[in-house]
Amino acid sequence: MAAASPSSDMFDAIVMAEERFHGEGYQEGYAEGSHVGVVEGRRYGSLHGAKMGSEIGCYLGFALTWQCLLQKCTDEKNSKKRRALDSLIGMIQKFPYEDPTYDKLQEDLEKIRGKFRQECV
Repeated sequence: MAAASPSSDMFDAIVMAEERFHGEGYQEGYAEGSHVGVVEGRRYGSLHGAKMGSEIGCYLGFALTWQCLLQKCTDEKNSKKRRALDSLIGMIQKFPYEDPTYDKLQEDLEKIRGKFRQECV
């Protein structure tokens, strides 16, 4: 078998350089995109988590305030309102704040919103 000529090796290196640069560029782009995606996802999650926490905190503050105001009232109408407030407070306390992977997160939040709207009527 004859050895490859030096000029043929040079042309192979040129042809293979395109494939090599393409592969290296892909790997660098993938790594950079992954990093940027994680940063953007963290920022998005923090923003929306804070909004959700603020909303639920507002509902809890509302419920606790009204619970204190209705504490001294003993008539049946106010008793029904207190039970509804207790239910809202219980739902808020059971809400899984620290588990973003909870399957029914949005569903439970909608239930809390509905209960809050019910209280406002």
